[in-house]
Amino acid sequence: MSAKISDRLVVAISSRALFDFEEENRIFENADDAAYMQLQLDRLAEPAQPGVAFQLVRKLLAFNTEGGERDRVDVVLLSRNDPVSGLRVFRSAQHHATPIERGVFTRGRPPYHYLRALQANLFLSTNPDDVRAALAAGFAAAQVYPQSAHASKAHPMEVRIAFDGDAVLFSDEAERVYQTQGLPAFQQHEANKAALPLPPGPFKPLLEALHRLQNAASSGTVAMRLRTALVTARSAPAHERAIRTLMHWNVAVDEAMFLGGLDKGPFLREFQPDFFFDDQTGHVESASRHVPSGQVHAGVRNEP
Repeated sequence: MSAKISDRLVVAISSRALFDFEEENRIFENADDAAYMQLQLDRLAEPAQPGVAFQLVRKLLAFNTEGGERDRVDVVLLSRNDPVSGLRVFRSAQHHATPIERGVFTRGRPPYHYLRALQANLFLSTNPDDVRAALAAGFAAAQVYPQSAHASKAHPMEVRIAFDGDAVLFSDEAERVYQTQGLPAFQQHEANKAALPLPPGPFKPLLEALHRLQNAASSGTVAMRLRTALVTARSAPAHERAIRTLMHWNVAVDEAMFLGGLDKGPFLREFQPDFFFDDQTGHVESASRHVPSGQVHAGVRNEP
């Protein structure tokens, strides 16, 4: 029986982003895949503990109605794990009452090739090479930092997601000006183009899909809600172009923080997102001390 997924938010996620497999991963890196497979098989009856992106997935799945009549979110395991190790992943999801039904396990082969067939809106993985390949193929993707703090449980009925702007929601056009000409030129460039929308970045389609999910939930009977935030190093006058771009896209965010170079970590600690996306390593490392975080390997800051 075929299943229609084109009208859903589809999140593809690796096993290690969803569950805490850090000990098992050390075995894989220090030995071979046979030892890793055997360890996973030996622990088949032992549920894995939730990983960094687990709460995000759990909350997003709560947008689905009982019985699948109004399923709005689909989560698919997309992993370099082998099929045998995949058994433990599915059992762990079942143990934690997280209804994941689909999975693709490639035993070491890059799995991003399947994102198009899945019609994925987002790919989360701890493997930076897979994330880069997914971004190059046109998909929103982020490298999950396994050492990140886990999400706060203070907002059980609200999914909270925070995004950086340039090279994430927007293109890196303005960032390139900053990198080559400095802050005054960047500020002037953005002030001059305040009325001209920024080109889209890799996460614009995801923000649009979340906006649709937010609207659908607010008009239905689903108790779960969604709250988004733009958290950017921009400051006035460069803030105006970012806001006008979102208005041009007819997409709203609930909160916007124009920090002018301040450390994003403390602000994210207060917002308490279930996940934060940024393109810069330093910002992600700072954020990861407070909230679940992932790096978007896009834009001039991530070029070789």
